[in-house]
Amino acid sequence: MKNKTDSLSPTLSTQSPLTDSPLSSGLSGLLELMAKLRSPEGGCPWDIEQTFASIAPHTIEEAYEVADAIDQGEMTAIKDELGDLLFQVVFYAQMAKEQGDFDFFDIVEGITEKMVRRHPHIFADQTGINSADDQIANWESLKEQERKAKADTSGPQGALTDVSHGLPALMRAVKLQKRAARVGFDWPDTQPVFDKFQEEMAELEAEIKSGDEKAMEHEMGDVLLTCVNLSRKLGIDPETALRHANSRFESRFSHIETSLWEQSRTVKGTPLDELEMLWTDAKAKE
Repeated sequence: MKNKTDSLSPTLSTQSPLTDSPLSSGLSGLLELMAKLRSPEGGCPWDIEQTFASIAPHTIEEAYEVADAIDQGEMTAIKDELGDLLFQVVFYAQMAKEQGDFDFFDIVEGITEKMVRRHPHIFADQTGINSADDQIANWESLKEQERKAKADTSGPQGALTDVSHGLPALMRAVKLQKRAARVGFDWPDTQPVFDKFQEEMAELEAEIKSGDEKAMEHEMGDVLLTCVNLSRKLGIDPETALRHANSRFESRFSHIETSLWEQSRTVKGTPLDELEMLWTDAKAKE
């Protein structure tokens, strides 16, 4: 009879570097590898010292590297980065297993059960799901039911209760606003958002004149939050938009540096009007 590991272990290609390895193939080998790295006898000192808290920043970094690889469209890089992200999951699972809390297969079973539960039109007899929009609405309805069920044991669950504080501020702002919008707290269209933006900019300008740093931070936050709201209303992911803007900035600034380098010059000391001309030249070449 197959054990848990066997059922999730595809056979590796004969060209795999693990062919002559003492580790098993597929997922079994990865789990064995993680257990070996964490073993008090012959394990890796760095891996042994890690905790959930110390690994968390690496997980965030790996997730962003996956997103960057996808943005670049390099499939080999995507594969490699997904492997790094999977390794993070395996790392957490091994630490939890050592503590007697759960293991990798508990994670797999948990997410499988959740996905089956959230797709009743596929795995049950629910009807009326005929488009992606229908599925999104149904998904949110099911999540709301889960929050209500959780409220029975954990207390009241508001629309924003379980929005993770661990998300980057920009991503969290989007999620908070989407949640609020689903319960009716939203602008009808983009025009009021533009008006709000002008209002927030005026308030920021006033605080800049006052010189109150704490108030300036407060108003700057409101300006950014309004920008996120506008992006959401336009159907644009602000994280993606800003990432692309960062790439354009990097490319244009590199053009400025290269152009000046060819003249044995640097950005520092070059007149601002000349830098602006080089910036405009870079934009024209995009």
